[in-house]
Amino acid sequence: MQLTANGISMCYEVDGPGDGPVVVLSHSLATNLAMWERQLPALTPRYRVLRYDTRGHGRSAAPAGEYSLELLADDLFCLLDSLGLDQVHLVGLSMGGMIGQVAALRDPGRFASLVLCDTASQVPPAAHPAWRERIDTARSEGLEALVEPTIERWFSDGFQRAAATQVDQIRAMIRATPVTGYCGCAAAIMGLDLADSLAAIQLPTLVMVGADDPGTPVAGHRLIHQRIVGSELVVIPDALHLCNIEQATRFNAALTGFLERQVPA
Repeated sequence: MQLTANGISMCYEVDGPGDGPVVVLSHSLATNLAMWERQLPALTPRYRVLRYDTRGHGRSAAPAGEYSLELLADDLFCLLDSLGLDQVHLVGLSMGGMIGQVAALRDPGRFASLVLCDTASQVPPAAHPAWRERIDTARSEGLEALVEPTIERWFSDGFQRAAATQVDQIRAMIRATPVTGYCGCAAAIMGLDLADSLAAIQLPTLVMVGADDPGTPVAGHRLIHQRIVGSELVVIPDALHLCNIEQATRFNAALTGFLERQVPA
């Protein structure tokens, strides 16, 4: 489904009971709302699940120029407003978790709880050259040149062999991401600097990370966990960056268990 929010066309999908508590799923850089397919069977029996394509991804518009995390949070707020949703449970992975942190700091009343997965609270200047290189590669060679290096960071070799079809679906998402959208969102990620602000988040929060995630490692999640008072930390074994796919059963169990504690039967 499509609507106009914050001045752009945005694609979204809604599944589950119309009267269920709303869970919003926000995806990673270079994927789209379909990366959450393995979560739907666990969530939709009880929850109304809203998935959306972030600006620059999937079937949402991909305007040229550098984006900011504040802009991407505004997109989320405008989407919720357009759908008449006052308060939701927000689940964000990687870039989605960064958007979630910014949104929760700006307007915590919009959220009943927060789940931050395989994400970060800051991108230090030392990491900027690597991001600039990815942006330059995308502009000069297209997203195809980034597919295999990204897959290597996101999935273990064993999972790539055992679940080749699923991994190929993620390859297709990376490949299909507009260059303008990838570069715009990569620029937004480079501006991430929230570590010193996290103590202001007072929402029920779950922090989840794959034990072997090389890009957003466990240590960074421990920092987020320590600074958000009362948060929970779950480290998922045998998973890299997209732990919601590589270890879907464990991820879903941790996610639904947390949500059930926020929404008693």
